[in-house]
Amino acid sequence: MSNYLVALEAAWLVRDVEEVDDAIGVAVSEAGRRLNEADKEYVEVNVGATPCPACGEQFDSAFIAAETALVGLFLEIEIFNADSEEHAARIAKSEVGSALRDIPLEVIDVIADPDTEEAPADEAA
Repeated sequence: MSNYLVALEAAWLVRDVEEVDDAIGVAVSEAGRRLNEADKEYVEVNVGATPCPACGEQFDSAFIAAETALVGLFLEIEIFNADSEEHAARIAKSEVGSALRDIPLEVIDVIADPDTEEAPADEAA
């Protein structure tokens, strides 16, 4: 069994907002509050980044139309003793999803901790 760092993307809707910075602040704050209330303060919450289609430069994932913002949040969680990357991704979505109900989540990346990877079965003997 190995430990994994799992990165998730969440789509957060913020209503009655006029500025991108305000929308980002509200989204990060609300997500953090809901995670803390569910005793999941170990989940790291940041604003996501979206590449510009023209130049490729990264900018904050927040878009406003009609005083309603869609903010892309980047969530990181460390998963311990998972059987595989897929198992770690399922655990991460379940852990975060239980606190952030009705928030769309997508696994972005799963990185294995090289210090915890087990040796193949034929080398362990």
